[in-house]
Amino acid sequence: MLDCGTLDPGRDPLSDLDVILGELAAYPVPEGQTPLLERPQLVALNKVDIPDAQDLADLVRPALEERGYRVFEVSAISRAGLRELSFALAELVAADRAAKLAAPSAQRIVIRPKAVDEKDFVVVVVEGGTEPTYRVRGAKPERWIEQTDFQNDEAVGFLADRLAKLGVEDELFAKGAVPGSTVVIGEAVFDWEPTLTSAAELATMPAGPRGTDLRLDDNRRATRAERREHYFERMDAKAQARAELEAEREAGVWRDDAETGEVVEDDE
Repeated sequence: MLDCGTLDPGRDPLSDLDVILGELAAYPVPEGQTPLLERPQLVALNKVDIPDAQDLADLVRPALEERGYRVFEVSAISRAGLRELSFALAELVAADRAAKLAAPSAQRIVIRPKAVDEKDFVVVVVEGGTEPTYRVRGAKPERWIEQTDFQNDEAVGFLADRLAKLGVEDELFAKGAVPGSTVVIGEAVFDWEPTLTSAAELATMPAGPRGTDLRLDDNRRATRAERREHYFERMDAKAQARAELEAEREAGVWRDDAETGEVVEDDE
């Protein structure tokens, strides 16, 4: 945007353009972006509503066009030439967008870390002593052992189910393990007690009545809710028993020996 209505001595649109170009050349841009001087440019000669400014615009226009610029004579007051200037700017934007769409985009580098293969495990038979030891090696079973609280029966049962589902028990059976064999997983050493779903226990269990299948029996482990219900039933039974004993004591059926604390039946 060059001012054609300036009255400052030594200034004209051509000298102002040189100053602007020098500033654009000195302006830093981030790496990878197009320098400002290499971007599309056009020139708008402003204030042509002033008679002297129009004369100056007519004078410098040929020199600007010789430099390769598209030149537009505009006025912000009379709005002359603004429509043509806006259309020219829209053409520049459209051309830039089309060029970016046509240019091959840089291939995105996608880094996908490979998943650790935790499915595989091996059962190694260690001979020695009176009976062999069966060592289970694998990321999953060893991690599950570390996560298990062996003081919690439910956690131990959950571990057994996971190992059976993974196929550890079938592999132990294939390697010759029997109930009671020594099995080592990670830092844990225990006697193997296969679940009802494993081939090992099914093979060692006695056959059921003719026409039956033990695998169809309801051998599932009691849930936490069921165990809680059974616990409260036992507590209620104990409370009822205590209440009956207290009622018998109050009725004189029996009494506490004051010296020994033993229960003595009342002969009366």
